[in-house]
Amino acid sequence: MQGKLISNTLSFSGMGKSEKRVQRKRTGVNTPRMISIGVGILIFAVWLYISVTGVVDPKFIPTIQSVWDALVNISIEGYKGSTLLQHLGASFFRLFVAFGLAILAAVPLGLACGQSEKARAALEPIVEFIRPLPPLAYYTLLVLWMGIENESKIALLFLACFAPIYVACVAAVKKIPAAYVNAATTLGASDRQVFWRVILPYTAPDIFTGIRTAMGHGYSTLVAAEMVAAASGIGWMVLDASNWLRSDVIFAGIIVMGVTGILIDKILRLAERKLVPWKGKL
Repeated sequence: MQGKLISNTLSFSGMGKSEKRVQRKRTGVNTPRMISIGVGILIFAVWLYISVTGVVDPKFIPTIQSVWDALVNISIEGYKGSTLLQHLGASFFRLFVAFGLAILAAVPLGLACGQSEKARAALEPIVEFIRPLPPLAYYTLLVLWMGIENESKIALLFLACFAPIYVACVAAVKKIPAAYVNAATTLGASDRQVFWRVILPYTAPDIFTGIRTAMGHGYSTLVAAEMVAAASGIGWMVLDASNWLRSDVIFAGIIVMGVTGILIDKILRLAERKLVPWKGKL
């Protein structure tokens, strides 16, 4: 009974907004989506024109056919001894291990520091010092300490992903309306119940925003790290292809990185809709 009453403290404030959204009707076409599709078609049309007319040297902008052939070739026969899936597997292993560790560390620390000024005072100077630093600035130190294998890359990606999640968690806790906590306490909720029934549900949307931001930051850092010191991975493949003026492989790698990045973000958005259906209703 207590849990139900505590949950209601979150639902009352968003009830009016929810009813308005249900009553809102869509009219006409989805203009933003049509604009996005139109921009994509325009870019492809320009590329197709360049491919057909040859107005630009293929060494700089390869034809669509050559990029497709390169993509098929590296998918089947591989590039420098590894297929495209193997390069992606090496990259994703580094990324997801570091990303998972960052979530496990940053979420509880961020929520704790958001509630405790003393804990925040102890940890925040370290986070604020590391957060603005370009990850590659201290990657050389990590390579010296851990070598060029996966350990240094995972450590780098962990640091890159940690800060956005931590900052999002702290900010989310600090903006919880005091009335929510007071209402739950008045109804007889314990500190643990307040955390699980009020604090965590209220902060979950912002936590997911931090997680999505961290994934984008981590993916770009991963590619940069593989270009500096690696012997496998999608970033290394693109860099190595540039050394041999293989613009077809470079374009294929960039397209793969872009598509996989979009897919990862779509998966995170889907997980957010499933796990945090009350986002925007508080």
